Amino acid sequence: MKKYVFVLNAIELLKQLVDGKRVEGVLYMDQDTGKLTFKAYNRQPRVREKDQLVKKLPWGWIKESIERIKVFGSFPKDFCTAQIIELLNEHNQDAKNALVEKELDIIEFC
Repeated sequence: MKKYVFVLNAIELLKQLVDGKRVEGVLYMDQDTGKLTFKAYNRQPRVREKDQLVKKLPWGWIKESIERIKVFGSFPKDFCTAQIIELLNEHNQDAKNALVEKELDIIEFC
């Protein structure tokens, strides 16, 4: 038994399929015509702002997003554990100082 499926926006759908993309949508029986119909979802890519660099640190960075303050640190394995712990303390202190400097810069502009 053959069934015909009516496709809404067939040209746009065909372009996506030719590009090798998957097409998500809904397959339903049309209330008016009683025919099987496919309607593709209009998916929009998520666009988000990039994180703003507050300060580059010797072993990483501190960045600010809309909702969070992010601190990253990466240390070489050449150091012993005691040295890495000391570097972690310095890294955290540098990150704290960068936040204070940023806040002072904001207050100066006001």
